[in-house]
Amino acid sequence: MNRRNFLKLAGGGVVLAAGGTGLFVATRTPTAALAPWGLAGDYDDPRKNALSHAILAPNPHNRQPWIVALEGDDELTLFFDTEKQLPHTDPFDRQLTIGLGCFLELMRMAGNAAGYSIDIALFPEGEDEAGLDSRPIARAKFTQSSPIIDPLFEHVMARRSNKEPFDTSRAVPPDALTRILAVGEHAQIGGSIDQDEIAYWRELTTEALRIEIETPHTYKESIDLMRIGKAEVNANPDGIDFSGALFETLALAGVMTREALLDPDSLGFREGLKIVTENTRTAMGHLWMVTSGNSRREQIAAGADWLRVNLACTAEGLGFQPLSQALQEYPEMAELYATTHGNLAPDGGTVQMLARIGYGPDVPVSPRWPIDTKIGSV
Repeated sequence: MNRRNFLKLAGGGVVLAAGGTGLFVATRTPTAALAPWGLAGDYDDPRKNALSHAILAPNPHNRQPWIVALEGDDELTLFFDTEKQLPHTDPFDRQLTIGLGCFLELMRMAGNAAGYSIDIALFPEGEDEAGLDSRPIARAKFTQSSPIIDPLFEHVMARRSNKEPFDTSRAVPPDALTRILAVGEHAQIGGSIDQDEIAYWRELTTEALRIEIETPHTYKESIDLMRIGKAEVNANPDGIDFSGALFETLALAGVMTREALLDPDSLGFREGLKIVTENTRTAMGHLWMVTSGNSRREQIAAGADWLRVNLACTAEGLGFQPLSQALQEYPEMAELYATTHGNLAPDGGTVQMLARIGYGPDVPVSPRWPIDTKIGSV
């Protein structure tokens, strides 16, 4: 959050003390929760080496819903962590499955770059359209081979989900959009930087975000996953990260508490809604992805392509933020879900992802659980 938004949220009633401010700011970074980014690729076991990149993959609400069992010297099995479900905003685990697809694609990229081919068998014990369970998502076998470096892989460490306003004075170049749309390998990738379409999708995604926030059971799901301040983020480095001096100051002042954020009459709720909708209203283009069906395998494939699209935006210097609210399958969102599908998939199929793009400020990496906490058995 920038200083202007901080002042809006605080309503002018919170002031950092002049003395000791520099020290306070300097010590609010959740260093332990960010450490996995610096350790990627620093392992002797080729599987752990690939996994140390895979855990950096984008995923819904930063739930990091993966557990891996290492088997023998060259195999692993990926499971879904059933404690990471989002029953209100992702009732069929569709978005979480896409996140697992991002994970597998990044694992493949990292393994290939290190000189290993990876044979991946999806859902070896079956799948269920109603939801994910304890059955394996995938089994993978690593075989030494010649290195193959995907050009997108070099942008992994710079990839972000940018949740800040974009610069509305900078248009997205048409040739950049063309390059981004060409990186998909499985799904139908679409996008637009047409001014009329930008205006249309700004309004629709803003309305979808408003519905999610003003629907108590869906908004509470997000509030429950907020990690406010360094101590909370380091202790539980998944969910929605609110670390840094500004957020801790707001929390100490009682402006940013879970109770206040859930109260529609509170300053925190009202200004928080304004802040997040400022993001949707500054989109300078939109991207989407459509699959012909909605099977688990198609969702995994969609995740692979969505990671590639995100990395392609990073390569172009563009900010990228998923806007999945209008694609969520709960009753209050049904009308916008139908409208979105009518626009983006008029001949049928499932709109798996939607995002805004534009030029935004640099933002920090998201917290991650260390790789060793994700290797175990189910």
